[in-house]
Amino acid sequence: MNALLIRVGADQTAGGCNGLVDSQTLEFVYIPIPESCDTHDHLAKPYSLFGEAIQQFGESLPSHLTGRNTHLDPDFEYLTYGDQGGRAVQITSYLEPGDLVAFYAGLRDIRPNERLVYAIIGLYVIEEIIDARLIPENRWHENAHTRRRLAAGDIIIRAKRGISGRLERCLPIGSYRPPAGDPGKRPSYRVSSDLLNIWGGFNVRDGFIQRSARLPQFLNADLFYQWFQKQGVSLIERNN
Repeated sequence: MNALLIRVGADQTAGGCNGLVDSQTLEFVYIPIPESCDTHDHLAKPYSLFGEAIQQFGESLPSHLTGRNTHLDPDFEYLTYGDQGGRAVQITSYLEPGDLVAFYAGLRDIRPNERLVYAIIGLYVIEEIIDARLIPENRWHENAHTRRRLAAGDIIIRAKRGISGRLERCLPIGSYRPPAGDPGKRPSYRVSSDLLNIWGGFNVRDGFIQRSARLPQFLNADLFYQWFQKQGVSLIERNN
């Protein structure tokens, strides 16, 4: 078994805001990044779809996102995820049916907290990986990449129902710290040292998860999946 960790959701560089989390209950709001490409108009997913969920956390949709469309990916309602370019190549060359994709996001705590909460928000057990151009028009609505007017190289992951989905409560995994063994270096968000040991590590230095051109690979996906299953978190097929 192989597994990748993929960062998703709006942040300060893509959308100008972060999803929300209540660090006491671990309930969260998944806010997608904005759509930046031309889409089929009748398939657009506006940010207004997330307004009610945001209001339940005592906040409002940021004004700069009002009237804009989301790049809703992953789409937990349809259990899909799309990608392109070098990341699509990495996915197709490394993953196959039965492998895992863990989605995480940097979430803003509605409780007093100066740091973001880096947490897993979804998990897919892969059913298939498809060239997006091969998906028929009657299924374009299932993913952000097929809602677009497609360019070559886009791929779509479909996940297995019943064992994949959005987490009902997120699983915090991050710590804000310097790299292990180098306390003089500037701190950054990394997977906590305890979890790195439990999971068997990553192919990136000391669990760095702020930004990465390549998707982090779990060195022992079986250990990670065993840990995940022990958390007892429900998986749901909806986006908010």
